[in-house]
Amino acid sequence: MSAGPLEDHLDDPRPVTPVGIAVEQLTRVLPRIADDEVRAEVAQIHQLLAGLDPYLEVNAGPESPALQDLDAATRATAWTAPLEQEMLSGHVEGKLLQMLVRATRARRVLEIGMFTGYSALAMAMALPDDGRVVACEVDTRAAEIAQRCFATTPAGERIEVRLGPALETLGALGAESACFDLVFIDADKAGYLGYLHTLLDLDLLAPGALVCVDNTLLQGQPWAYGEPSANGASIAAFNRAVAEDPRLDQVLLPLRDGLTLILPTEPA
Repeated sequence: MSAGPLEDHLDDPRPVTPVGIAVEQLTRVLPRIADDEVRAEVAQIHQLLAGLDPYLEVNAGPESPALQDLDAATRATAWTAPLEQEMLSGHVEGKLLQMLVRATRARRVLEIGMFTGYSALAMAMALPDDGRVVACEVDTRAAEIAQRCFATTPAGERIEVRLGPALETLGALGAESACFDLVFIDADKAGYLGYLHTLLDLDLLAPGALVCVDNTLLQGQPWAYGEPSANGASIAAFNRAVAEDPRLDQVLLPLRDGLTLILPTEPA
């Protein structure tokens, strides 16, 4: 299944992670280094970084056919800003989310920002038969691609897609007294802190619930280069707020573009 012929695939995704961006920059710099010894050393650095993501992919194990098809459908689609194929979570992050679902024995999963559904489907595959993923998405086209892919596999039956602004969906879930064991946030970066506070304020998190937040390294913008983009500034502010919040215990993992794991602290 795909959203268009595979021969119509767009170009490979542009680098959007700190490692990928560093590899691209080193690729441009290497031919301009005149000193043979320095060029050889930089070439070793390039090889070290360029091989990291492919090595992680190989050692993450096989990707299911349904997830391969979803990946292909996403890459075969011509996206317009602010959506882009690079928003796909991908194999390694999908495998980590599956492991977190299994490790936490989650049955109720919430995703804020589904896009074409790669991470939602990956997590649904790790759930027991009576488990459920509620996936929030604001873009109708992305949701349609996701739902076509979900329909091809039994795990897709465990996914409920809710269209509309995520804060409105969270409010509705709160009114339903919904409660989740694991939450994955991968939506608009300016909204991250509001989503996290809403989860806490509306008691949408079960005891011991794990919150996973994507893109918290945001291409290195929170610490590198000059003035960050609006998204980079939002992520930097989010990271500071989480680190300073006594209600939260967190760790930021340098996986792809950064993944923060958050556990609300138990009441004293």
